[in-house]
Amino acid sequence: MNVETVEINGFMIDEFNQYKLEEGKTQGICPICSPDRKPKNEKAKCASYDWQRGIGTCHNCNKTFQLHTYQRKGKSEKVYEKPEQVAIHEVSSKVEDWFKTRGISKDTLTELRVSEGSEFMPQTSKLENVIKFNYFIGDELINVKYRDGRKNFKLYKGAEKVFYNINSIVGYEYCVIVEGEMDVLALHEAGITNAISVPNGATLNNNNLDYLDSCIDYFEDKSKIIIAVDSDDAGQALQLELVRRLGSEICYLATFEDCKDANEYLLKYGKERLSQRIARAKPVPLENVVTFRDLENEVTDFVRNGFKPGFQVGLPNFDSIFSTYTGQFITVTGIPSSGKSDFVDQMVVGYNKNYGWKTAFASPENTPAYLHAHKLMRKVWEGMPTKDDIGGDRWNQVADHCNSNFFHIDMERYTLESVLRKGAELVKRKGIKCLVIDPFNKVRDVDAKTEDVNKYTMEYLQKIEIFAKKFDVLVFIVAHPTKMYKGSDGKIEEPTMYNIKGGGEWYDASYHGLLVHRDYEKKTVKCKVLKVKFQNLGENGAEAHFKWLPDSGSFQPIEIPDVSDEKMPWE
Repeated sequence: MNVETVEINGFMIDEFNQYKLEEGKTQGICPICSPDRKPKNEKAKCASYDWQRGIGTCHNCNKTFQLHTYQRKGKSEKVYEKPEQVAIHEVSSKVEDWFKTRGISKDTLTELRVSEGSEFMPQTSKLENVIKFNYFIGDELINVKYRDGRKNFKLYKGAEKVFYNINSIVGYEYCVIVEGEMDVLALHEAGITNAISVPNGATLNNNNLDYLDSCIDYFEDKSKIIIAVDSDDAGQALQLELVRRLGSEICYLATFEDCKDANEYLLKYGKERLSQRIARAKPVPLENVVTFRDLENEVTDFVRNGFKPGFQVGLPNFDSIFSTYTGQFITVTGIPSSGKSDFVDQMVVGYNKNYGWKTAFASPENTPAYLHAHKLMRKVWEGMPTKDDIGGDRWNQVADHCNSNFFHIDMERYTLESVLRKGAELVKRKGIKCLVIDPFNKVRDVDAKTEDVNKYTMEYLQKIEIFAKKFDVLVFIVAHPTKMYKGSDGKIEEPTMYNIKGGGEWYDASYHGLLVHRDYEKKTVKCKVLKVKFQNLGENGAEAHFKWLPDSGSFQPIEIPDVSDEKMPWE
């Protein structure tokens, strides 16, 4: 390896050989412990150097270190505020003493560039003395998390959210993800220097992991990612989302026995046991192999509480007859111009409003894309924006929301393989929970090895199901009927799932089926439940009726009177 090398593991080197070690040698001193060793041992060759990976390992202090510093790889498209790039000074003895009570040494504080200062805290409405956890990428300060003595937290306003200590994982074949900065410090104490923390902790219902988008490149070369988050419900929800986004095949799970997190475990059991605990992380349970113990928590919850309620879109009459889970797919059919695509848009906007779900659209017929974007904007706006609204506060608010939550897959040639591949990427980078394929016949499975319609449909839907389950995504498939029939009154009859090409497979394989049908005379739209796989989620054959509002493009629930209740003229 020579000095001219400028890239390792896909990262540009900022400073080559930052500790000025014996270049090209495979063994030498440790920059961490050698300066503190006795004079006779300070030049002892206690460390191994891997110049190819840019990593050094010490056999005396058991720590690893990066041979070089690196420039940032992935970058965000947005422009963020940045904290003042100030020099990091040692903390006061008072702060140092407090960290000691948490098992954290001065060396660790220095190495991770923890500092202190004064900051206005909104929780107390005054200036407070605070600890500053400084978020660096390379040598650039990207964000700061402030913590006061009452355990109030805040991030630097308007700054980019990234992983804490993200520099530390470059060159490593594995890394550890924890829930808080204190846990990173605890693992550092235990000799695990390639640990990072999510920036904003965990919540039970909304772990959107938006910081993954600009940091995903840091995980490309990892063969193992250990997730060691808190044991509470919020921590476990974060764990599930991290596994979903990063991939179960490389994720391992670490637990802390009777302790809540890594820092508590350090205090109770010490550095060595903490290191061993991380080393004993277990892989995510194998796909397709499930034991009772794997399911015990869910079984216990079912015994106590019964079926979990399904997710709803926020239309009361529709919610009363239909709900769903993620990891499933819904087939939506109806005659042309019946409002299928519009109703699907209504559903995903509802899921976004209720649960924060993001959606990706593969909609070859919903073109040009700006018109589809306009439709979604109207639904979020709940009205029709005018020329006077452009650039205003409301416009920017809605535009930013749509930009962050709805993604249009734009391809010259749509194939099922390319759409699912892009969908997987959007799961990892943006955290989508819904994928819309509209319509099915314009997103062909070009890898299909059969000309038989039924077999083709079966294989197509199997691939959709695998994707939905693997990434815990709700997939919508809009499918046109191939045959339409007129009744005795001359009106086109309502199609069923059997009217779709390959109809039997559609009904058998779909988790749910919905019909969207427009009554042009009454100027109403109805949605009929054609199928629900689980009866706790809906009612087969039930209908919900709506008036379509042209300004917002939304569906307003209406009551349809029962004809049998109407009085005849002679009554």
